[in-house]
Amino acid sequence: MEHIIYTGDKPVKEIFEVFSETLEELFHEDSSVVYIDADLMASMRTKDLWEKYPKNVFNTGIQEANMVGVAGGMNLTGLKPYIHSFAPFAVRRCFDQIYVTVGYAHKSVRIIGSEPGICATDNGGTHMTFEDMALMRTIPEACVIDISDAGMFRQLLKKTKDRRGVTYFRTPRRGLPDIYAPETVFEIGKGKILREGHDAAVIASGIMVSSALQAAELLHEEGIEVSVIDPVTVKPLDYDLIEMFARKTKAIVTVENHSITGGLGSAVAETVSERYPVPVERIGVYDRFGQVGNEAFLREQYLLTTEEIVNRVKNLVKRKNEI
Repeated sequence: MEHIIYTGDKPVKEIFEVFSETLEELFHEDSSVVYIDADLMASMRTKDLWEKYPKNVFNTGIQEANMVGVAGGMNLTGLKPYIHSFAPFAVRRCFDQIYVTVGYAHKSVRIIGSEPGICATDNGGTHMTFEDMALMRTIPEACVIDISDAGMFRQLLKKTKDRRGVTYFRTPRRGLPDIYAPETVFEIGKGKILREGHDAAVIASGIMVSSALQAAELLHEEGIEVSVIDPVTVKPLDYDLIEMFARKTKAIVTVENHSITGGLGSAVAETVSERYPVPVERIGVYDRFGQVGNEAFLREQYLLTTEEIVNRVKNLVKRKNEI
């Protein structure tokens, strides 16, 4: 089980700080690393890099499909692009370019989609993507990462520098609490066990990992012991780890800031149905579009609360015991 430091406190560093720092480190380590943005450097706090590293940083303007094409062309010349926009524009708006220009053409591009799902808050429904993981999971050999803390983001930004194919990071820009100790090592396709219990397994990704840990503590106070697992990569999924906890707990709850269709819940349910069928409850967005609101309001609207996790685990444990 991983050593975690989660307390719910303000993070040591915000995601945008870690992103900018890590890019600068990558520029020094490898001159072939380039960063392309679709006119959102102010939001991701990377504008200083544009001024400081004009040979490594580029702004395509609000032209996400063009940005993907430019990244594919740069990779063809031997460069290693990282590209960024808000998640709906980084994925939904230019999915065909990602699929064909990068995936099908066997190019290597790392895509950062910021403020996914309810993290878009007051930007509203047009900026709120609940389908990005579903889309990206369909690309052959793609890697899909739902960031759950800044340390994970820093390390995997570096580890995927030379990875072949499409790599997609979905991440908020701020407010993500620190979960992992600094010495934690992350690997593509390997999940993390954050807590162990025998009554059920809660598999949560992204911003919902901290909520799952809170729920586990509340359940413990009521005598229900659950495991909490962070898949780290939704694709490739850690199939062996999922099967192990299906066998151990006989009940699984998935939690994601994403539609229940095609995301983490679907990936886990597919794995369990093929390897070791057990009852599965999926917590996520149910067939709805986004809307304007602060995060607390949106969590209530889309049932992405700690209380919802607690209630669904209780119901599932009861259902399991009745089988």
